[in-house]
Amino acid sequence: MDEREKLRKFRELDDAFAEALRELESPDSKLDIPTGPPVRSLEEREQDDEQARQQAFEQRLKTLMSEYAQPAESVSHLLQTLQSLGHIA
Repeated sequence: MDEREKLRKFRELDDAFAEALRELESPDSKLDIPTGPPVRSLEEREQDDEQARQQAFEQRLKTLMSEYAQPAESVSHLLQTLQSLGHIA
């Protein structure tokens, strides 16, 4: 390809790019631009993570209670004791 051909193709590409930008900036543009899934805030993700950790903890606690045949009252008393001694927050 000679230099003139390269320059012509570059100008065509530049014109097409400029036209696309004008269409994007146009307030009445009807272009269907994909935007992807909605973006969640960091706070929402942290809340989701905390809920997932809480659910995992509860499931593990229930499993342990079942394995060791411990009633909820006994486990509650144990947790209150540990908390009063400052071993858990």
